[in-house]
Amino acid sequence: MKRMIDLKEISDGRLYSSGDMVKADCHDCTGCSDCCRGMGSSIILDPMDIWRFRRGIGKDFAALMEGDIELGVVDGMILPNLKMDSGRDSCPFLDENGRCSAHESRPGICRMFPLGRYYEENGFKYFLQIHECSRKERGKVKIKKWLGIPNLKAYENYILEWHDFLNDCEEALPGLDDKNARILTLYVLRRFYENGWTAVDENAFYEEFFARLEEVREKLGITAD
Repeated sequence: MKRMIDLKEISDGRLYSSGDMVKADCHDCTGCSDCCRGMGSSIILDPMDIWRFRRGIGKDFAALMEGDIELGVVDGMILPNLKMDSGRDSCPFLDENGRCSAHESRPGICRMFPLGRYYEENGFKYFLQIHECSRKERGKVKIKKWLGIPNLKAYENYILEWHDFLNDCEEALPGLDDKNARILTLYVLRRFYENGWTAVDENAFYEEFFARLEEVREKLGITAD
């Protein structure tokens, strides 16, 4: 999701790399679950998020669609996002104690919070959102540790490639009529979300993802810049 905003208004004005220290440690969010409530459709899921849910809580895409996630249009593409519980206006995985019942499988956006990504021409940096987290007394932590993702370099490369692919799809949409635009968006949804993944670990997922990405780009005639 693109956000056309001034970083100075929402961050501390700095850009960080994964090896940097940043005041993001919310001390296990003890007694607080504000960031799990009232998020609307903003927790957009990437393919690895769906793979994590399947491995961690045993739910594939179809099972998640029964109440945990929903589809929305993001920059012209049909993508899934976490579906807030209508009664509590909270994440479907937030339990009665205000804790995440799928913490080990939580999406990438949740892992980053209160950090965000700032995309540049050949990569991205992290920035610290200063208005989003209600806990004011946060500790310093290395971003790599905060994310808790094995082989972070491979993960960051995957995130960048997925981001670039979605951008390429978005740029292709204006040149298509309504029928072919729908074919493109539904094909991407099917191949990267609905069809599922067979990988048993992160490295196998990356291998499977890049093979599928190459196949989809060739099928759709969308080449990488």
